[in-house]
Amino acid sequence: MRTYSELFAVREFRNLFVANCAGIAAHTTSALALGSLTYAATGSALLTALSMFGAPLASVLGSLTLLSAADSLPPRRALTFAALVGLVGAALQAVPGLPLWARFVVILLVAYVGSVTGGARWALINDMLPAGAYVLGRSTMNVSVGVMQIAGFGVGGALLVWLSPYQVFLVAAGLRAVVVAVTWFGLRERPARTGERTSTALTMRVNRELWADPGRRSLYLNLWLPNGLVVGCEALFLPYAGDRAGFLFAAGALGMLAGDVLVGRFLPAAARQRLVLPLRLLLPLPYLVFLLRPELPSAMLLALVASVGFAASLPLQERLIDHSPPQARGQVLGLQQNGMHAGQAVFAALAGAVADLLPTHRAVAVLAGLSLITTLLLTRGLRLTQPVGAPSDRPSTPTRAEGYGRR
Repeated sequence: MRTYSELFAVREFRNLFVANCAGIAAHTTSALALGSLTYAATGSALLTALSMFGAPLASVLGSLTLLSAADSLPPRRALTFAALVGLVGAALQAVPGLPLWARFVVILLVAYVGSVTGGARWALINDMLPAGAYVLGRSTMNVSVGVMQIAGFGVGGALLVWLSPYQVFLVAAGLRAVVVAVTWFGLRERPARTGERTSTALTMRVNRELWADPGRRSLYLNLWLPNGLVVGCEALFLPYAGDRAGFLFAAGALGMLAGDVLVGRFLPAAARQRLVLPLRLLLPLPYLVFLLRPELPSAMLLALVASVGFAASLPLQERLIDHSPPQARGQVLGLQQNGMHAGQAVFAALAGAVADLLPTHRAVAVLAGLSLITTLLLTRGLRLTQPVGAPSDRPSTPTRAEGYGRR
């Protein structure tokens, strides 16, 4: 499977794609409405930022407690349950008299449930598509996320001109209802990947087994740390460019979309793996030029080129699947996603702290330098997972995680 027409000919993938698009649109419009309410009520930029972007921190708790739900629940039911929680959350946010602390509790609860079931979505892509098609499917999902975030914030901003934040929450609830319906009726029932019941003990045991394998540990670190540090660079776009920061964000989004399309659609498996190191180096290197304090057009070009490097995550995720037993792929991919979200939040905060001590353009270069050093230090560990054949076309490599029958 190499083309989008072949990909979207798979009915289940079409439905999962639609559900994912509707969910992202609902999330972005809700975040904008909640940010508007929070700023109006408190005048605090910190609380406003947390209301819009702090929810992924709940993924840390999800990874330490019930992440095993991604494999111990049938995926259709797990994803439908998460969609229902999102629907209830949007409906609660539409209640005018709800206190601000309760609104924060709601977004954290929705984010928590999403973090423990999200891995089921990414593992399901691998299940519903032919062997070797995961990268194309995942990259297409990545493109949809970027496009729907841009559209969601744009449409949400326009809606707030004409509607109250509470009415925008109702629009988000309608989108969440679409996610519930498409997920339940558009995906076929599959059994759970493991017969063990969801529990914190199971989650922690699997996490320890996943982390104990040197190859997987290297993949996780390579997927979390260099990328997170570059997201720290992006977190400084607003103080760097002021009211023109949107141009930098747009350039970065365009570069990321271009990388996903190039690597996911046009490169064969062997070429993807050969480009892992060049793409990983491409990610931080352009941001080192910010040390020269480039003007906006040059900064936009640098952000665009650098963001193409995010596509290195696709072949690394491909390796992660190959080096994980099928019974636990939901937790494997869920842990990767949650660690990525948590790392981005932490490194964005680190970037802000560095920018309080140094001029912004130098802070960007410092974060980029740390990302480059981290990339070089972690590269050697990737040899443990270097594919010897077609990456996604061979059976999973047996590992210690298979002992408990999950992955």
